Amino acid sequence: MRPAGLLRVAFSRAHVLGMSRLGPTLLVLALLLAPGCATNPVTGQTEFVLLSAAQEIELGRQSAKQFAEQLGLVDDPELVTYVAAIGNRLAEHSPRQDVSYHFQIADQEAPNAFALPGGWIYVSRGALAISNSEAELAGVIGHEIGHVAARHVVQQQTRSIGVGLLTLLGAAVAGAAGGEGAANVVGQLGQVAGAGLIATYGRGQELQADQVGQSLAARDGYDPAGIARFLTSLERDAERRAGGTHRQPSFFDSHPATERRVEEALERAATLERGGGRPLSGERSAYLARLEGLLVGPDPAAGLFRDERFVHPVLGFGVDFPKGWETQNGRKAVVAAAPDGNRILKLDAGPVEPDPVKAAAEFAQANRIVLDGGHRLTIGGLDAFRAHAQVPVQGGNAALHLTWIAHRRAGFRFIGVAPAAQAHEAFRKFDAVAASFGPLGKAERASIKEWRLAVVSARAGESLAGLARRSGNVWELPELAIANGLAANASLRAGQPIKIAREHPFRPR
Repeated sequence: MRPAGLLRVAFSRAHVLGMSRLGPTLLVLALLLAPGCATNPVTGQTEFVLLSAAQEIELGRQSAKQFAEQLGLVDDPELVTYVAAIGNRLAEHSPRQDVSYHFQIADQEAPNAFALPGGWIYVSRGALAISNSEAELAGVIGHEIGHVAARHVVQQQTRSIGVGLLTLLGAAVAGAAGGEGAANVVGQLGQVAGAGLIATYGRGQELQADQVGQSLAARDGYDPAGIARFLTSLERDAERRAGGTHRQPSFFDSHPATERRVEEALERAATLERGGGRPLSGERSAYLARLEGLLVGPDPAAGLFRDERFVHPVLGFGVDFPKGWETQNGRKAVVAAAPDGNRILKLDAGPVEPDPVKAAAEFAQANRIVLDGGHRLTIGGLDAFRAHAQVPVQGGNAALHLTWIAHRRAGFRFIGVAPAAQAHEAFRKFDAVAASFGPLGKAERASIKEWRLAVVSARAGESLAGLARRSGNVWELPELAIANGLAANASLRAGQPIKIAREHPFRPR
């Protein structure tokens, strides 16, 4: 989601990293006043950087904590240990050894992999779902180690700090002058789904990371062409998602899997000598067995969208967002943005508070906002309170539409923001969304399912479509083919292991 116009300032990297107060700003200024140079462990060249190794490690530690809170991690100790074991084998020979490497599985349905400063590396469950061998997974992890080793993450942080400095200073001055409402409330709307935590890279950096990753994989005995096969599946999956109406954003959007990049990876693989190491899982069937039971698709426990309707079976509510708005579900909030990006609505949940008026007063006091009137109302059979406010932001005033709902499981809050000139129209939309908030009926709750990965054996000459029909697979044929690295019309061998997705009743964990 990329807001435009008046509200763009609220989504700057500075705000997302929580640096809208004067103290952290002075820290950034101190970094700018004390630049340094460091040797790139991959190229051997001296480069200008703003972060020392110690500062990078600390930034990574803070970012990793924020990442876990906002996006979430997969709670599967056995699978996480397996992924970390592969990563640690590769990292042992990384060109960069002044950081400790950490490996986790991100709770993301889209195929992603990324690195944070200081050696924090993540592979999403969606990436695992489309991988077909340990060599492919090693190639992905090695690629991210390459970004850390070549200090690409630090290079991107150096650029972003410079670009975002003026915005950062403006937010800090506004806060020091009593404008915390703008810096905090409007800025909070950008703190969803880890925006600003993940660096984006140029083509040269991607190719360099490929080179490092393939070298590490080959040295440890893996097929260095694994990354090329994964990139091919990734490109196919991106094309499939782009063809739909609700493509989920992927952090691999910044990892362009072009034909040329795949060709270069294959050419490089042919020149690399493989070491004597052996995969932790030998055959493809053993690797796929480790993935059985993996959640694929949206996680109902975190809530999910059904077109414009958001349902949360654990908290027991549903809400309808405007048709045509871009929506995003994060660990701590749900956000919807109008097509022009100038009207944004956030739903989050806080501590249980039976009196919504008290919740509103505490919010206003904490953020130094003066609420314009306000009135009690009933929404979905629950006590609620609504008020408006205006806060100064760069380029004018932002109008806030605020609704608190007292729920037995949490204190729900809608925060809508729009340019003051568009407040009347925007508030009608925000009113309608808040009014749709209500409990899930038995039928709707029962209709919520989760999908989990299973592995079945093919019959001689069987087609993917035939296997899908007899096995209870719920993936569409293109997705099934991509997940297995096969053509949709492939003829299968007897006993060939095939990944499928099966539907199960959702039961809160």
